[in-house]
Amino acid sequence: MTKLGQWLRGLALLGSAWAALALAPPGLQLPAPYRQALLPLPVYLLVAFGCYSLATVGYRLATFNDCEEAAAELQEHISAARADLRRRGLRF
Repeated sequence: MTKLGQWLRGLALLGSAWAALALAPPGLQLPAPYRQALLPLPVYLLVAFGCYSLATVGYRLATFNDCEEAAAELQEHISAARADLRRRGLRF
């Protein structure tokens, strides 16, 4: 199963549980404080997910490894390509 499928399955499970509690079936009466906390819960979860995503991207960016060898190899390829283009008459 793909990661998207896992996320969608989890969201469907949480969404159905939230809807079952928020729609207040006849046999289930939640106390007012629980109901007041339950209704904006999807918004809170969305904000928490955004914060987690931002923190993950920031952490990955801060711990990104530099590849010195790959950068040097790329510079060599660029120099070789420029020399080849100069040999063929292209000026830049």
